[in-house]
Amino acid sequence: MTKKTRKSQISRRTFVAGAGTAAVATGVIGFPAVLRAAPQPVNLGIIHPVTGFLQQAGAQCRFGAMLAVADINADGGIRSLDGAKVRAQLGDAQSKAEIGVAEVEKLNERGVSAIVGCFASGISIATTQAAAKHGIPHVVDVGVSDKIVQRGLKNTFRFGPGFGKIVKVGTERLIEINEKAGKPTKSLLIVHENSTPFGSGMAKLLTKGLGDAGFDVMDALAHPTPNRDFNNIVLKIKAANPDLVVPSMYYNEYVLFARTLERQKVKPKAIYSVLGGAASQYKFLKEFPTAAQYIMDCNHWYNPKNSDAFRVRAATEKAGKFYSYEVFTAYHAVKLVADAIERAKSRDRAAIIDALASSTWAGHFMPYGPTKFVNGQNQGAQPLNTQILGDEIEVIAPEEYATAKAVFPRPA
Repeated sequence: MTKKTRKSQISRRTFVAGAGTAAVATGVIGFPAVLRAAPQPVNLGIIHPVTGFLQQAGAQCRFGAMLAVADINADGGIRSLDGAKVRAQLGDAQSKAEIGVAEVEKLNERGVSAIVGCFASGISIATTQAAAKHGIPHVVDVGVSDKIVQRGLKNTFRFGPGFGKIVKVGTERLIEINEKAGKPTKSLLIVHENSTPFGSGMAKLLTKGLGDAGFDVMDALAHPTPNRDFNNIVLKIKAANPDLVVPSMYYNEYVLFARTLERQKVKPKAIYSVLGGAASQYKFLKEFPTAAQYIMDCNHWYNPKNSDAFRVRAATEKAGKFYSYEVFTAYHAVKLVADAIERAKSRDRAAIIDALASSTWAGHFMPYGPTKFVNGQNQGAQPLNTQILGDEIEVIAPEEYATAKAVFPRPA
């Protein structure tokens, strides 16, 4: 035996002896750790309407969800599952509830541990029901219909606020803003889409809420989605001459409506939205700054005092995307699920549902406080009020989150 061969054997024996001690400490017995198989990924279903009339919003949601997946994996994955990565299983609801249900069935066959989605209320109502049949935890990112969390589905969770809370807050803050300005507005007219539960449901709640608050609700004008022409509706507004116009519609229609008001030189004292489809969207502000100026919204919005919100904004804009509420609501829905999986220490659906139900997650940048679910609804979730001022969307209420004072009524 040569000296070289003997040295090699001694080194090998020394390594094996040392490895035995290391194996006891780590719980891993075998040859070098670098050769160990990586843990199986955690499959997460992500469904959004990335085609059809809701495709713009759906694409923004998908981007936010995938950004969260990337952040989770870059931060070490699910540590309680040996660093397992989150693997997105994508579905396209095609802006139709029945297609969303079909996507849930496909994801169930792929063995997803949970589902995030699906932007629109109508789609979310259908997909949460379908997921419940298979015991799949489903976190809703944007859908605001309260029916989503009022059916007793144990698998369904919504991190953000719903219709009832948003309309209540939106009404209270409009009253406050109006009173602070000396009550310059008394009459209003609602314009809403009526093709989905979003617009129709919102119109009913706004009519009652604002009417009970003492405003003269002159009319509620409905339109289909999609809609290509708002001239007749704007002519009716011009004839009625309300102090306030309250639009409730999706992005494309909202932009066209605002531009039609501008073209026909209809200038109410204020445009005040509750869940306005474009009222707090940087895309709208950039492309049509004059039509967008001074528009107010009560909507999903991030805590402007939290620096992490601006890290995500920078990553969004670096990717050539607009930082919209679809991005950060979907981002948080995925992060919430990941936190539940981390605490459940399991890919098991039932265990994840239990972890979500007991969540006290505070690692977000929304103005909510620690998560607390009651019947699937996060109790601390609240909207913020924003206004487009200059080249920025500012928070104007409540005071603890405000970055600017409201301009109300808007300049003539």
